[in-house]
Amino acid sequence: MKISGNTILITGGTSGIGRALAEALHGKGNTVIVAGRRQALLDEVTARNPGMAGIAVDLSDSAAIATFAESVKAQFPALNVLINNAGIAGLEDYTADTIDLSRAFSTIQTNITGVVQLSAALLPTLRAQPHATLMVTTSGLAFVPYPPGPVYSATKAFMHNWLDALRVQLRNTSVEVLELAPPYVQTELGGPKQASDPRAMPLDQYTAEVVALLERNSFDKGEILVDHVKPLRTAERDGKYQQFLDMFATMHD
Repeated sequence: MKISGNTILITGGTSGIGRALAEALHGKGNTVIVAGRRQALLDEVTARNPGMAGIAVDLSDSAAIATFAESVKAQFPALNVLINNAGIAGLEDYTADTIDLSRAFSTIQTNITGVVQLSAALLPTLRAQPHATLMVTTSGLAFVPYPPGPVYSATKAFMHNWLDALRVQLRNTSVEVLELAPPYVQTELGGPKQASDPRAMPLDQYTAEVVALLERNSFDKGEILVDHVKPLRTAERDGKYQQFLDMFATMHD
């Protein structure tokens, strides 16, 4: 992926990793479009970053995704980078007498179905460009799951597998397929406490390291991995999978 001169759509671009990447890439000389559910946040982000565009969309709504994709193609025909960053997280307790799966279903719709649908809708536009990138934000939990949040972890494992297959399908096209797999980062994805959790990687540090990797094109097999997440990526190979799994089981407050 080139670091500048792109037209980039970033979903989930109003907070956390999505917003940090949007602002960093905007500062590198790219045309950046951020997408999110809340218009007020889109307005706030674009006001702070003149030249950035914002479009509202609910990625849990299949009809809304279809309309959104058509709007993006019409307004930004030069789109050559799609960063599927939007995602939600939640916990499920399968030891309970009554198990509420509403959050699990929403997580699957946003983290899997929405990503697949939007990617499919915009891939023809990406393929029409001389150089293009399809990126998805997964997680270190794609490699070792977090027991209190099994569905969230599984959605990220799904995306890792899907991207591996897609990378092979698209290898003779102009589209590069990248996986951005963050470690535990100081955002509010898992709730307000996560943003200040000292166990989590500071967001600005994470963003700077990712941008540096992109600038140097320094990653293997299409996986963008900062140093903090590499132990999870290699946990099974290194014989540490169960150790991480047991540790994660005790992390939930």
